[in-house]
Amino acid sequence: MKLSPILASLCLLGLGISIGGAAAAADANLARNLAATCANCHGTDGRSAGGMDSLAGEARDRLMQKLLAFKSGSRPATIMHQIARGYSDEQLALIAGYLSAQRAHE
Repeated sequence: MKLSPILASLCLLGLGISIGGAAAAADANLARNLAATCANCHGTDGRSAGGMDSLAGEARDRLMQKLLAFKSGSRPATIMHQIARGYSDEQLALIAGYLSAQRAHE
């Protein structure tokens, strides 16, 4: 059976998407690694030592809402709008989920 060039391209595209998704699923630390980029300002695992908001333990939906607002530019920021634009919505969801699962300061 001979595939048309368009059908062959679509099959290869589908294979690439499947492999990409499998690679992300195989990285059990992806959410933690993405959230680690927040540590410089917001502290390890989102537990700020002061000066910046702590993100650990905050509701996932609230964190996601803030991140998307930074990404769209609707929330004022000095640098967060630039940082948030560097991530896909899926990556931001992973970051929000990871940080919300962390224990806040006790």
